Amino acid sequence: MNPSILVAQNLSKVVSSAEGELTILHGLDLDLARGASLAIVGSSGSGKSTLLGLLAGLDLPSAGEVALAGHSLAGLDEDRRARIRAEHVGFVFQSFQLLDTLDALANVMLPLELEGRADARERARELLERVGLGQRLAHYPKQLSGGEQQRVAIARAFAAEPDILFADEPTGNLDSQTGERISDLLFALNQERGTTLVLVTHDERLARRCQRLIRLEAGRLVASEP
Repeated sequence: MNPSILVAQNLSKVVSSAEGELTILHGLDLDLARGASLAIVGSSGSGKSTLLGLLAGLDLPSAGEVALAGHSLAGLDEDRRARIRAEHVGFVFQSFQLLDTLDALANVMLPLELEGRADARERARELLERVGLGQRLAHYPKQLSGGEQQRVAIARAFAAEPDILFADEPTGNLDSQTGERISDLLFALNQERGTTLVLVTHDERLARRCQRLIRLEAGRLVASEP
């Protein structure tokens, strides 16, 4: 059995509001094996994105602990959490988050250049060809369709060969046909590269493609399905 790459224990998040303290996430436990795929589903406001942010070390819990790729995040400042993310984590967001001033090739090269990799251009070109954009290397985001922009974002996310990829509504801004192609690509790369996949999604069809599914309601885990 593959060792765990992501473990959460009694994870909670409480924030202050005008009405007093608001609990967004209640004591959640999770153990995810390396190479697995997990969907986090639930209605708007159920705590899905909050949970993803805590699991990825983008935010700190009010209580409980997260261990990511063998590193406990408890007590670490943002700089140390950022180093762990840089070494182990990739992200794909609903809004693509590409840099408008860089073409597709440069967008994918950027995280590799920040790592100091000498093969940044070659690696970025290879990934863009893999996602079907070999003829669009010099195109800027505004010259690409939504589906093409998301493919650039996926290539960028996989560029540093992350151990785990977090995707927040990766098909949310796409039509159903384009969304299906993006889903196929995510799972193909998940299989090819052994990258653990954690998806937040409203799309039940996408969620059912994952090996595991957890469902949140009002910040509580109400279902966990294989």
